[in-house]
Amino acid sequence: MQIFISLPSILKNMKITKQYETVFILTPVLSEEQTKEAVDFYRKTLKDLGAKITNEEHWGLKKLAYPIQKKSTGFYHVIQFEGPSTSVKELDVTYYRDERILRYLTVSLDKHALAYLEKRKVRLGKGKDGDHKKKAESTLN
Repeated sequence: MQIFISLPSILKNMKITKQYETVFILTPVLSEEQTKEAVDFYRKTLKDLGAKITNEEHWGLKKLAYPIQKKSTGFYHVIQFEGPSTSVKELDVTYYRDERILRYLTVSLDKHALAYLEKRKVRLGKGKDGDHKKKAESTLN
């Protein structure tokens, strides 16, 4: 007697994770406290969806290239995370329903993007070793 197991059922039970980067623009009418609350909400949402945040950057208030919802500026925030593809779908739905979000984009990172981000971390002093910070400071002096 043979037992056949379909490939989709095997893949469904496996937790395959990929690296992603999400950028979202918050409306400029929010106070600094409300902006932090929104970022904390998305950080918590990602963790609840089974994602692991690897890097995070707050770019602050930036001018938009064109008006969105009659606004010319917005608070930019970038989060890099590792998680299942289902987390991206759920995150997109959450972004879409939130009126504080002007725009958002989530992309999958390939090996070239990951290599670039690793170099960028070292250049900014966020690398794995503490020596990178010292090297970065010594090049500035």
